[in-house]
Amino acid sequence: MLGAAASGIGSAAASAVGTSVGDEVYKYGKDLFHDMSRRVDNDLENNYERLIEHAEKLCARRDDILAQAKTKQVTQVCVAWISRVMKIEQEVQELETKYMKEKSKKRTFNQLWNGSSESRAELNKSMAEKCEKWHNLWLEGKFEIGMVVKKLPERVIIIPTPKIEDKPFLHSTIEEILGHLQDKNVKRIGLWGMAGIGKTTILQNLNNNEAIAKMFDIVIWVTVSKDWSLEKLQHSIAARLKLNMEGMTDPNEIAQQIHGELKSKRCLLLLDEVWEVLDLPLIGMYDNEKDSKVVLATRHRHVCCDMETDEEINVQRLSEASALQMFKVKVGRNANLPGIEPIAKLVVNECAGLPLLIDKVASIFRRKDNFHLWNDGLRSLRRWPSIKIQGMNELIDYLKFCYEDLDDEVKKVCFLYGAIYPEDYEIYIDYLLECWRAEGFIHDANEFKDARGKGHSILDELINVSLLEKSEKINHVRMNKVLRNMALNISSRSCNFKVLVKPREGLRKAPNEEEWQQANRISLMDNKLCTLPEMPDCNELSTLLLQRNRDLRSIPELFFGCMENLRVLDLHGTGIASLPSSISCLKCLRALYLNSCICLRELCYLEGLEHLEVLDIRDTRINHFPIQIGRLIQLKCLRMSLSNLGIGNSSNVEFPQNVFSSLSLLEELQIDVDPNNRSWEATVKAITKEVATLKHLTSLSICFPTVDCLQSFISASPLWKDFRFTFQFSVGYHDSTRYQILDFFEYQIRNCLKFANGEGVDPIISDVLLETDAFELIGHKGASRLSDFGIESINKMRGCLIEGCDEIETIVHCNSEGRSALECLEKMYINNVPKLESIWEGPIHAGSLARLTTLTLRRCLKLKKIFSNGMIELLFKLEHLSIEECPEIEEIITESENNGLKPDVFPRLKMVVLSDLPKVKSIWTDDSLKWPSLESIKISMCQMLTRLPFNNENAISLRCIEANQSWWSALVWQDDAIEKRLRSICLQSSS
Repeated sequence: MLGAAASGIGSAAASAVGTSVGDEVYKYGKDLFHDMSRRVDNDLENNYERLIEHAEKLCARRDDILAQAKTKQVTQVCVAWISRVMKIEQEVQELETKYMKEKSKKRTFNQLWNGSSESRAELNKSMAEKCEKWHNLWLEGKFEIGMVVKKLPERVIIIPTPKIEDKPFLHSTIEEILGHLQDKNVKRIGLWGMAGIGKTTILQNLNNNEAIAKMFDIVIWVTVSKDWSLEKLQHSIAARLKLNMEGMTDPNEIAQQIHGELKSKRCLLLLDEVWEVLDLPLIGMYDNEKDSKVVLATRHRHVCCDMETDEEINVQRLSEASALQMFKVKVGRNANLPGIEPIAKLVVNECAGLPLLIDKVASIFRRKDNFHLWNDGLRSLRRWPSIKIQGMNELIDYLKFCYEDLDDEVKKVCFLYGAIYPEDYEIYIDYLLECWRAEGFIHDANEFKDARGKGHSILDELINVSLLEKSEKINHVRMNKVLRNMALNISSRSCNFKVLVKPREGLRKAPNEEEWQQANRISLMDNKLCTLPEMPDCNELSTLLLQRNRDLRSIPELFFGCMENLRVLDLHGTGIASLPSSISCLKCLRALYLNSCICLRELCYLEGLEHLEVLDIRDTRINHFPIQIGRLIQLKCLRMSLSNLGIGNSSNVEFPQNVFSSLSLLEELQIDVDPNNRSWEATVKAITKEVATLKHLTSLSICFPTVDCLQSFISASPLWKDFRFTFQFSVGYHDSTRYQILDFFEYQIRNCLKFANGEGVDPIISDVLLETDAFELIGHKGASRLSDFGIESINKMRGCLIEGCDEIETIVHCNSEGRSALECLEKMYINNVPKLESIWEGPIHAGSLARLTTLTLRRCLKLKKIFSNGMIELLFKLEHLSIEECPEIEEIITESENNGLKPDVFPRLKMVVLSDLPKVKSIWTDDSLKWPSLESIKISMCQMLTRLPFNNENAISLRCIEANQSWWSALVWQDDAIEKRLRSICLQSSS
């Protein structure tokens, strides 16, 4: 409107130029616009000042909210509000620039008259609108509701912990746990082991691991401890989640709050020092669809089992090398002083591979800066715990608590009994249980087998609480040095468990008789004793261990005269040629071990051993059947040998009748033979007739020379099919009586059958196979398939070894209507089977090979295909695959037999060994398989294999490739990144 007026006035003025009226009008218009310009300028300046004021208030409010965000969580509403404020800052700059530009302009009346003030009016209007808008935005930010809320808990709270670089032994365990955490089928993982073994350090490093922070939305650490309660545990988790539990006392309500917070999160719960079973749902931890996991650490293995852990990891003591490395790192430069290295090794040996003890001992030796101080420190350490050493007695108290926590006295004395053996000595479990039984520790089981069962329960409890540990050697346990020292220390203060323990000390002379007199149990095993006291006075002695004193040639005639309470006597491996007459005084003796007494020719004076239950006379020089054992009518366990039968006197091969018939209480019988001495054949036939009549027999280990001899036994024995009966039957002649297949198992197998150099398919063998857990078929003729013995007959076996069978062409042949086969098989070892062409022929039915974990193929000269069509899909438990000296194999996984192979086959395969396969060109045609669990692959003499089936995404658990350097150099790679990744884990040999 103002512009139109100005235009009209301008036109009138132009038409009246030169006239006085025109001059007056022009003057009036000029004054009018000067007044209007002043008013516009004033409004623009006011709006600008208001604009700056509102912008400053907005920025100040934004800064206040951002400050609160350091301790609280910013909501999405707030994020959007802050974003709008950020845009306003830019708008302020633009408006400020326009304002300054307008303000700096010097305008003439003609410019005003011609309408050039429009831009200033628009700027003024825009500023006014912005002021209103920004004021409203400030009002929105003034109210905190919806802007900031309570801050979310941190994803991970870093815990101060020893660097893993200083403890490389932790790396493999942590890597193993990380592998399990990536497995969607694993929800709970249990770490167990004795006190001081490093479980807490492992969990701490796991908590701080960068990979863990990426895998989970939140990591929760809770130390449960001995005096835990549901309330304490719930409140620890709630505090970590920053939940407001004020006023809440009902555990169910708290559990619901915890569950509500975690149900949509990927949570890792780390539970340290778990002493007993925790009900996780009761706490508020339910299994959800977000892959939440639990890792717990405990001293008690049963806690892992009862909490239904999917994976259990027994944290082992350190190896000597790792222990020494840790010790040196902790000690520092003083470990490198002249002459210190040998002492350092001895010091570390006293620590029994326990990280906690190594840490404490190292902190003591760190202050010792010369040879004499180190030597004195070693001397003091060897006397611990009989003397106090600063900082270490707390460890013995820590360990002693596990002993005191045992719930009955029987378990305590069984633990103390383990200390009479040398430190870290491999104690055969069956032998230990026999000693416990003989000592009377297991007194509520009449039958020997029941006593073994009770003993296994006690042993399991001691292992569970880490007072004993399983050995790497199958069916053996051991006690480490520190726990043994503690047990000996406890025994020294006991009234009824006095021990004289000096094994492996190089003794040539026996301790003095006063020491014998004070002891309840004496262990002088593995020494160099030549003589013994004439007649030590030790009426309270119940166990005497003298085994493997090989220089001990004779025992004084009256030696046992004052040992009437002796219950366990172990003389095995000594050099004695006979027993003294005083052995008949041992009326209470329950267990006598004479095995491996290679000079012992006679068994005399045994008639007085009226309560003897266990007798072991294997591997002696006795060349006749010892008729004296027929008088030991209380005998429950007999182990003997016929290896020397008839040697030196052919008339001694006859078997005296009714010897075994008189042993009516016999439960366990083992008879060893020498495969090179067939003099025992007739004797065994006579023995089996009597043994078959024994009513209490529960275990038999024997060699049958023929299938007919086996048949005569099983036809006459009513017990051999009883579920409680265990057997080791060897049929036929072979150069070894050992059962090789048992070496593949981590647990004890009950029933074994070895069939050597037989012929055809005998129904008796098929019948025995129905009850067999492990089967060895050696040098067999007249059968082209294992399944010829019957699918049903081979379905129970867990282990199978086939060796030197020249006519075997395939292992299993099934027809379309057949049933699944080898349903229980876990270990298969095939060696030197030259005509083998395949493992499986015909359709493979669901359930077949479903438990197979180990497959070894060696020297199968005609074998071309390993995994027949469909077979590979069923091997979801296979962990170890070894193929050696099979010259015709070209593909490990044959493409033509496995079209459309899914990427997730072999989900548990950990190790692959390929050796001397001259034609093999591929493991698999490409890199499409995931290999999720593969940890190690060993390749040698496979020159045609030029590609590996790996890329940067698969085989995530692969830690080691062992290969020849020249072979590695010739490999073809898809890209350099893969080669670089795998080269870092490749151990290359030059030959």
